[in-house]
Amino acid sequence: MTADQPADARSVRSAGAQASGGVGHVPTWSRLADSRVGRLFRPALIDKIDRDHQQSDAAFRRRRIVVAVVVVLGATLLGISLSVRPADPAFYPLTLGLAALWVAGGFASGPLHLGWEGSPRGIRRPIVVPVLLGLAAGAVFVVGALIVRDIGPVHRLVNSVLAHARFGSTPVVLLIALLNGVAEEVFFRGALFAAIGRKRPVLISTIVYTLATLATGNFMLVFAALTLGLVLGLERRATGGILAPILTHVTWSLVMFFALPPLFA
Repeated sequence: MTADQPADARSVRSAGAQASGGVGHVPTWSRLADSRVGRLFRPALIDKIDRDHQQSDAAFRRRRIVVAVVVVLGATLLGISLSVRPADPAFYPLTLGLAALWVAGGFASGPLHLGWEGSPRGIRRPIVVPVLLGLAAGAVFVVGALIVRDIGPVHRLVNSVLAHARFGSTPVVLLIALLNGVAEEVFFRGALFAAIGRKRPVLISTIVYTLATLATGNFMLVFAALTLGLVLGLERRATGGILAPILTHVTWSLVMFFALPPLFA
């Protein structure tokens, strides 16, 4: 990981300044972005910090090759790890190995960056807002769980994942969940995002992340990958690094780990 100091800290772009429309007309999304809540979350989701993350054509091709290989291996290992029975001792080495694979693939692909966000006082590492986004995403998922928990197929799909925490060692499963959250961001919002290039990296990285999760055969996990992955991709695009997605993902994982088991007991 490199320090990735922005090339020009003054060039934080305002989404509101780029809004188009007739004279006197302010689009609804622009009014929302300029609201107090919008100003809080814009640096992490919308306003792109200026940075210089250039690499040679050879390095770019090498990153793409590494990413392609690791995606296939990781998706396969993910499917295997979640197919083992709850309380099966094999679950721990499989999931820890998966986290190690994501991290190794991320760093092997090329340089990774932590990222920055703009503020009235200048630039800073994105910390507070990503944690708030993780809490907000967790709250949305909890509300959704309250709505759908009595639907039989949904209940079974969620319980198949929660069973590993119920029948295994709770501290170890929590640690594994957090490690995999960090590892996924190192790879998917770090290596994969950089390997896509300039054209639609948020959309493409979210699709690949969702397709990799399909290997689990659990469509609730696929839905979570699609929705959460979009937010994480926007954070990566805005901040230029993996710190914000990591903090959001880890915070969301903590909320899910402690909130869902009582709801689906």
